[in-house]
Amino acid sequence: MLQRILSIDGKKIMVYISQTQNSPVIYLHTFAEEGEQIYHALREMYALREAGCPDFTLAAVSGLSWNHDMSPWDVSPADGKGTAFTGGADAYVQILTEEIVPEIEKLVPGEASWRGLAGYSLAGLFALYAAYRTEAFVRFASVSGSLWFPGFKEYVFANEMKVTPEAFYFSLGDKERRTRNPYMRTVQECTEEIEAYYKDRGINTVYELNPGNHFQNVPQRIAAGIAWML
Repeated sequence: MLQRILSIDGKKIMVYISQTQNSPVIYLHTFAEEGEQIYHALREMYALREAGCPDFTLAAVSGLSWNHDMSPWDVSPADGKGTAFTGGADAYVQILTEEIVPEIEKLVPGEASWRGLAGYSLAGLFALYAAYRTEAFVRFASVSGSLWFPGFKEYVFANEMKVTPEAFYFSLGDKERRTRNPYMRTVQECTEEIEAYYKDRGINTVYELNPGNHFQNVPQRIAAGIAWML
């Protein structure tokens, strides 16, 4: 494994580089630089299987303005006290596709056979939103995605994606909806409705309900989503 650390537009990107020509590139947005932990969790997961892990490049992006870069539009906090979402996802999609992706793919042998986009929580929301804003990615993993985000389910049903995706992976913890937050307690309902909508349109999807709340086994859950994409 070759590893490089890049800084692009204020973002820190840990790149685990494939040694195989024309292999996939997975882009993962992380809150606290969990890229290495997730990469090793994925390798360990495959070590327990008879089939080996397909070679791939993982680009783990951190240093994000989380509530800005990952949110599609402005939303005030439900209780009026938390941090607002300030709708910077469109601008960040441009940075990702025009600056980050080209620099990362200078490092990989040959060309990307396909690109995947994965994320947890708000980054899981962003992964789906990006399908409506760019053709750059064809497989997606929304792991405990913030699909409760006000207006997002309606946006999905009313708009067409920029690309016909090859696959969508969804997962949640089975206790995530048990919250007093009126936005977040709709997360399971919204996730299941969106996954069913894509499945009805003939898209290859899977939905996994894991034991636990939003903060349990995060690296392992993300690794499972990436493994399914691969």
